[in-house]
Amino acid sequence: MDVRKEGLPQNPHFSVQLPLGRLSPYFVTCTAYFLLWIPEEPPSWVGALVKCLPVLCLAGLLQASPGGRYGCLLQVALLFSALGDIFLIWPEAFIYGVLAFTQSQLLYIWAFGFRPLQPGLLLPILLTCLPLYGLLMLHLPPNMVLPLSTYSLALTTMLWRGLARGGSARWGALFFTISDTTLAWDAFIQPLAHARLLIMATYYAAQLLIALSAFQNPRLKTN
Repeated sequence: MDVRKEGLPQNPHFSVQLPLGRLSPYFVTCTAYFLLWIPEEPPSWVGALVKCLPVLCLAGLLQASPGGRYGCLLQVALLFSALGDIFLIWPEAFIYGVLAFTQSQLLYIWAFGFRPLQPGLLLPILLTCLPLYGLLMLHLPPNMVLPLSTYSLALTTMLWRGLARGGSARWGALFFTISDTTLAWDAFIQPLAHARLLIMATYYAAQLLIALSAFQNPRLKTN
């Protein structure tokens, strides 16, 4: 039976059709970010540019992806992420950063789709995420509760759909959740040692793994 004709779920394996040389701009800009380690205070446009360049490189990389609509959705999500990176440099623009990243998560959800549905993944995700989000809500200022609750819902859904999709998208979704959970904990609950390093390392890894999913070979199961 041909699963394409039957519309059954595909099983994307971690097999990437991509010359490693095309990833050079991403790795160079990531290295520059960590080597320069521009102080967050005071905020600057130079710091914003250095921070978002790796994500912009991944968006450019997707121009060559064979992923069609999927690749286009990932590309737009990356652009919203880069916009969010810029906003988050300035504390007074934090809410705009949250809105930009919410849009990015919604685009990732749209790209990952809802087939296969795999509702069984929801229980462990909710058992892990809900206590963390509940604790976070107790520490938020009132004006942040609604936007961050909305973002938490979008992030949790993205994690579910990324895990269901499999391949590198699975790991990208997981790293993204780790990054954002660490950021929220450090910003609103308790400052963490080396938080920025952990947040940015997992964030850049997440975006790379999600972008690479556009280059994977979907090997289809047949019976």
